[in-house]
Amino acid sequence: MLLLNAPRDALLAPLQSVAGIVEKRHTLPILSNVLIEKQGDRLTLLATDIEIQIRTTTAGHNGGEDISITVAAKKLQDILRALPDTDINLTLDDKRLTVKAGRSRFQLQTLPAADYPRMNLPDGDATRFQVPQRTFKRQLAQVAYSMAQQDIRYYLNGLLLIAEDTELRMVATDGHRLAYAANTLDAPVNQRCETILPRKTVLELSRQLADSDDPLEVILAGNQAVFRFGAIELVTKLIDGKFPDYQRVIPQNHPGLVALPRQALLSALQRAAILTNEKFRGVRMVLDDGALRIVSSNSEQEEAQEELEIDYHGAKLDIGFNVTYLLDVLNNLSSETIEWRFNDGNSSALITLPGNEHFKYVVMPMRI
Repeated sequence: MLLLNAPRDALLAPLQSVAGIVEKRHTLPILSNVLIEKQGDRLTLLATDIEIQIRTTTAGHNGGEDISITVAAKKLQDILRALPDTDINLTLDDKRLTVKAGRSRFQLQTLPAADYPRMNLPDGDATRFQVPQRTFKRQLAQVAYSMAQQDIRYYLNGLLLIAEDTELRMVATDGHRLAYAANTLDAPVNQRCETILPRKTVLELSRQLADSDDPLEVILAGNQAVFRFGAIELVTKLIDGKFPDYQRVIPQNHPGLVALPRQALLSALQRAAILTNEKFRGVRMVLDDGALRIVSSNSEQEEAQEELEIDYHGAKLDIGFNVTYLLDVLNNLSSETIEWRFNDGNSSALITLPGNEHFKYVVMPMRI
């Protein structure tokens, strides 16, 4: 039974949109599969890991029977990637999907579409707003690196999203550093909402959102969020927990301030990082009249030293940081200059952008 005859990329592109969330090893074998549904000229692909679900629909696929099947997502993706850019034939015969292209032929096992788990869309009261994809993607990039990875405090393994009036705020912290970014919405939200997006959802959105002004529709309701953009609909469960009070973490009255060239500082830290201790990754930042010295060393007694000429005429400061935390923030900003606000060698540092109240990054010091 013929399902589909189409150019390779007409199938590969939507498959790549959904297959990123499919886990390689699962207790439920069907979760390694992608659901393929064809109705008339519309082709829908859906993947889920129970926590996240991604669906994409494309039109213009004429010919073939209407069908719903599931097949191994990674295997189908690998096959399509390896084939030349030519027309692909999909046929189904006795629960086996055959992929043909030129003289290449692959047979894959299928599982019934009726057994495939689907997440229901949220109903009832919901907070809704629209934002350009580029805006949301850049805001994610400003904070996502600060999420924890496998912290026992599960609410830190995600990103706090607050929609209130005409402001959208994002916060992430792993307990050692905190990133905050805000943006203005074109229209006020219908009701205030505060939710925690899971880490996997944040990374998938960062990967999929376009760097364009095309709209992203966001719906937040109960324990779910829905993101619709282009031909993609992403549904995710939310993290149920109490996020730390980020406003208490952000220092308010640090007396010291120095402006630093972002790219020059980034390059100096990258070089100094080469000789840091692999486990602790510590660098010393020594502020003195007209200069910032960056010093690193390791257990082999090797040392690196960098010096930047800066406009600073205050008290000397010697403070240690995890260099990875500094590289993360500098790599995800685009401004030419950053501002470093400080108190003393034992207090957290605050990194901001000149004339910009919408971004703040707090990093705790470390003993070196």
